[in-house]
Amino acid sequence: KPSFIRSLLGRDFPGMRIGPEPTTDRFVSVMHSNDERCIPGHALSMQKDSPFLGLAEFGNNFLSKFMGANCDSPILQNITLIDTPGVLSGEKQRSGRDYDFTEIVEWFADRADLIIIMFDAHKLDISDELNAVLEKLRGHQDKIRILLNKVQQIDTQHLMRVYGALMWSLGKVLDVPEVPRVYMG
Repeated sequence: KPSFIRSLLGRDFPGMRIGPEPTTDRFVSVMHSNDERCIPGHALSMQKDSPFLGLAEFGNNFLSKFMGANCDSPILQNITLIDTPGVLSGEKQRSGRDYDFTEIVEWFADRADLIIIMFDAHKLDISDELNAVLEKLRGHQDKIRILLNKVQQIDTQHLMRVYGALMWSLGKVLDVPEVPRVYMG
């Protein structure tokens, strides 16, 4: 996801980490500012003019996993991007988080104009946590776009199998007459 944001911005943003495995362990608000810096979540949630004022209700455990990244990029004059931690699967989801991930996703979804759900072409697991997130997003179907990421790393035949598996999995968990279009990147 940080690579996707970097491509939109045309540059790196403060606090960005990119690696082969998920590197985002926090919610990051990428916002426009001439003063490039990282801002702790506690500070963002206390600013009277901040759109994040309501996040204080989720407590210190969440606020310590939330930060702002001020970046001087022209596209950010019109939008704010939220990079979320990856959805946990397998044994990791059993250990859990020390904040209510799905409630926070819902809080951001209620305020978002567009929600991009990214799937890695190599890992299509729809975990219990992802299922819970998709449940919270039910009222926001018109805002959701599905992106199958890293498709350039697989051949065409494998891509068709991955695409079919994703559509089948989404059809089981999304309560919509038609599965949304899947974009590839």
